[in-house]
Amino acid sequence: MSWRSRLGQAAMAAWLAVLLAACASPPRAPADAAVPADVRTGRLALAVEDQPSQSFSAGFELRGRAEAGSLSLFNPLGGTVAVLRWQPGTAVLESPGHAPRQFASVDAMVQQATGAPVPVTALFDWLAGVNTPVPGWEADLSSVADGRLRAQRRSPPPQADLRLVLDR
Repeated sequence: MSWRSRLGQAAMAAWLAVLLAACASPPRAPADAAVPADVRTGRLALAVEDQPSQSFSAGFELRGRAEAGSLSLFNPLGGTVAVLRWQPGTAVLESPGHAPRQFASVDAMVQQATGAPVPVTALFDWLAGVNTPVPGWEADLSSVADGRLRAQRRSPPPQADLRLVLDR
């Protein structure tokens, strides 16, 4: 093999390495890394009845409080699918390749993103083991101590099933 062929192969390998590096997502902290008390990580699944395209599962990182916080969603490879941020009076949905979208509230943003209203403010209480009632929703907190939460929306339609498993 000539030196020009070797040089061409080396250049192709270097180009491929740069291309792959450009596509990589920054690594997330390992599940066993110490995280602040106001950060929860794990996996979630949301199934919205009669809307197969609105049923999904993702890794998540929930930060902050019901009043102001963020929810990051990750694909199985660790890439960011969306980041939802909120504070009093405003909420922003960010996703790679799209302009940020503003909403009047976290509830409006989550409903637009998932196809069903998900009670984010109650979610913080539920994860803390507090059974805050939400009209139409039923939360099963029996396994919260084990890092599992299930909440179901019974009414009004569409029905929804939300499951979370926290990292330990």
